[in-house]
Amino acid sequence: QAFTVIDQNRDGIIDKDDLRETFAAMGRLNVKNEELDAMIKEASGPINFTVFLTMFGEKLKGADPEDVIMGAFKVLDPDGKGSIKKSFLEELLTTQCDRFTPEEVRGEYPKNGPKTG
Repeated sequence: QAFTVIDQNRDGIIDKDDLRETFAAMGRLNVKNEELDAMIKEASGPINFTVFLTMFGEKLKGADPEDVIMGAFKVLDPDGKGSIKKSFLEELLTTQCDRFTPEEVRGEYPKNGPKTG
């Protein structure tokens, strides 16, 4: 399902425009072309579903370095405030991938809310 979310134009290939639109959907609007080009160049050719799975599997073989994990969170926290807005997270959970219902989202906060103190 991750492939389907990223393949914005549904042509079966993830390209630079797909990546740009995916970042925009997550609130990161000004991604540099160089950054997108570097992502595309990680593949040996067009990124279809099979290539995507292979690349994804290679990434999962070992633990990602801390900077990679932090980079993933920065996509959700582009201003670097150290938190994710509840409304933004609710929107993602109810509009992307395996969509949650608003009721499911509200029901999860008390059980899995942030730890404080």
